[in-house]
Amino acid sequence: MRELFHEKDLTALDRYWAEPYTQHSPRMASGLATLRAAVPTLVGFSWEPRRTAAQGDLVFTHSLVHGWGPGPVVIVDVFRLEGGRIVEHWDVVQDHVPAAETASGNPMV
Repeated sequence: MRELFHEKDLTALDRYWAEPYTQHSPRMASGLATLRAAVPTLVGFSWEPRRTAAQGDLVFTHSLVHGWGPGPVVIVDVFRLEGGRIVEHWDVVQDHVPAAETASGNPMV
């Protein structure tokens, strides 16, 4: 993720992703060509993973992301791996609310 999204190293797709790549995000089409086209356009993008967990062939990340929308967002990504490479992706994206503004006073990430 860091190589692809921070360093804009598109060869990371060849190392860590595989076709057929199934995308469940409503903003992205399936297939690695979509990622190859999208990554160079992410100006000011930063991905700050705060939590990572794995269960079987699934890996989950809970992150604070800048540059995906007009303001910071909190994203939970779910990746399915096959042969050690990402072949499927789901995500849930929510606008970030600072802890001081949440009803509980707790941070989102």
